[in-house]
Amino acid sequence: MATLAETAPQTARSDERFFLIMALTMMALVFTAFSVNLAMGRSTFARPLLVHAHAVVFMGWIVIYVLQNLLVSRGSMALHRALGWIGAGWIALMIVLGTMVAVASIQQGGVPFFFTPLGFLVFDSVMLLTFAGLTWAAIALRRRTDWHRRLHYCGMAVLMGPAFGRLLPLPLLMPWAYEAAILPTLIFPVIGMIADRRRTGAVHPAWFWGLAVMIASVLLTEAITYSPVGDAIYRAVAAGTPGAAIAPLDYPPPPAMP
Repeated sequence: MATLAETAPQTARSDERFFLIMALTMMALVFTAFSVNLAMGRSTFARPLLVHAHAVVFMGWIVIYVLQNLLVSRGSMALHRALGWIGAGWIALMIVLGTMVAVASIQQGGVPFFFTPLGFLVFDSVMLLTFAGLTWAAIALRRRTDWHRRLHYCGMAVLMGPAFGRLLPLPLLMPWAYEAAILPTLIFPVIGMIADRRRTGAVHPAWFWGLAVMIASVLLTEAITYSPVGDAIYRAVAAGTPGAAIAPLDYPPPPAMP
């Protein structure tokens, strides 16, 4: 009995350490990816205000996620809960700004040339909703800490797609650029499964749910992109704008070389 009593706190501390390390790893991945993008001249601060607002809000979420894990590791649960409610509302702002940027890109014909316009619109929207669904599910299960932190982590993993996309040579991976950027995100829940197995000898069921949702989102993206529904959505979004002149499944021309 004494051994069991000692093992439970040790497992909890190990759990907290794992999620904090992985949160910091995700933050490092995102900041590295966007810094490299900026250093290589593929991004610039001379972008519309909407894009900057989008960047600040999404980077802000990453900071919130890391802080949440840091607060738990320090036992500051009151602050953790207060920040959690701010985070719940923050997600809604992310959906609004993420959708606005995607729609603006379609309407202005500004989609990256290694994505089809329709593919970009669909995967951006599905990614956002998948992230929000997993994260809100984690919030709903906040009293079940084991489920809460694992679903939260899976939601965060979904957002790693754009980071991988900025580190990988996507132009060389056409026409599989989307798949190349999004499939590496599945590594994160697999790492969680391996860590669970090593710590406790079993894999928590939350990982299977999180991974299943992530895989389902990829399949849903593919299904909508190559369906009449996707075509109708694209034409409704692009109607009356320069984007309407671009075929939904045609790749835009690459940018002119200086």
